[in-house]
Amino acid sequence: AQPLLEKGIPPTIISDAFLTAEKKAEAYIEAMSRPIDLTDRAELIKVASTSLNSKVVSANAAVLAPIAVDAMLRIIDPLTSTNVDLRDVAIVKKLGGTIDDTELIDGLVFTQKAVKVAGGPTRVANAKIGLIQFCLSPPKTDIDQSVVVSDYTQMDRILKEERKYMLDMCKQISKTGCNVLLVQKSILRDAVTDLSLHFLAKLKILVVTDIERDDVEFICKTVGCHPIASIESFVADKLGRADLVAEEATPDSKIVRVSGVPNPGKTVTIFVRASNRMVLDEADRSIHDALCVLRCIVKKRLLTPGGGAPEAEASFQLSRFANSLGGTEAYCVKQFSQALEVVPYTLAENAGLSAINIVTELRNKHAAGETSAGINVRKGCVGDILEEDVVVPCLVYTSAIALATECVRMILKIDDIVVTR
Repeated sequence: AQPLLEKGIPPTIISDAFLTAEKKAEAYIEAMSRPIDLTDRAELIKVASTSLNSKVVSANAAVLAPIAVDAMLRIIDPLTSTNVDLRDVAIVKKLGGTIDDTELIDGLVFTQKAVKVAGGPTRVANAKIGLIQFCLSPPKTDIDQSVVVSDYTQMDRILKEERKYMLDMCKQISKTGCNVLLVQKSILRDAVTDLSLHFLAKLKILVVTDIERDDVEFICKTVGCHPIASIESFVADKLGRADLVAEEATPDSKIVRVSGVPNPGKTVTIFVRASNRMVLDEADRSIHDALCVLRCIVKKRLLTPGGGAPEAEASFQLSRFANSLGGTEAYCVKQFSQALEVVPYTLAENAGLSAINIVTELRNKHAAGETSAGINVRKGCVGDILEEDVVVPCLVYTSAIALATECVRMILKIDDIVVTR
């Protein structure tokens, strides 16, 4: 827009012309797209692979793409869904192994091992799961004060009362039928003590501590439990269910796996493994990107060729459209169409190709009616990008153009900037 402003064209005319060009560009991109059926798993894997091929973990795209697709398909109805809630997909990272060990789990995975300080169980079938948000430890004073006890008989009485207090809490938990206890992490004091763990172990209750607050909603949705804030409200109705909760060994540590959840399909867990922290974080980010791309497919079920093809097609068609207009509007639409060619130009530059030659050839092919012609980075030429299975959701392109245009129009509405100190 800056060259247009320098030529003296009013901002309002530029803004209106850009809005017209944006709507036309979206229509041209949708026209060159093809519909996709969400039951076509192979086509969805191609879309996820295109997203993963530009990442550090591109060599493992064949493993991660099917996992991302299967995760999305399990939490939606392919026929009726119009959106995907990515909060229903938990990505759990664990150092050790390789990316090929990454798996999709219908249930939960806790990276912390089961607490068995006092020899508690590590495997429970027909689990009844309770999630507590209170501490299994002796109460403290409401204010920061110290209690000094000098009499040994009184000290012995305090210890007995503490023991009785903890035993009553553990018995209350066991009386409801709970045999797996998840304890939310506490920032005020110890969530559990050795004494409470001893009593829970004697009652054959498997304990997992340090549950993050952010994970509580996902856990409740998966196993069907309710978070419990006090021992008085610990009742059987608030317990969740699972067929099996077991501690499993991994190459460098142990995990707790919850399988056989009552309502499979509400949530899924992707358990990511990698040999070092950098690759692990990259795999996490790449899987999330792939899920976001698949969500775009669910929102708008159209697939578009990649490799700069949609930008080149929209640029060519807008140039033709600009020729049918008159006055300054035609000049603004022409400038908009030229700006779209920056994307294939940059793609060619990043691939180490001759950007001018590649973009010129790309423009000629689209002028000849080859709408799927794009930049083949691997072969270093322009060709039918669909043959390389490089496909991108239509919503990705249309959203990018719409948001960029909206940003420019918003800036054009600024008359002046007042600097204040």
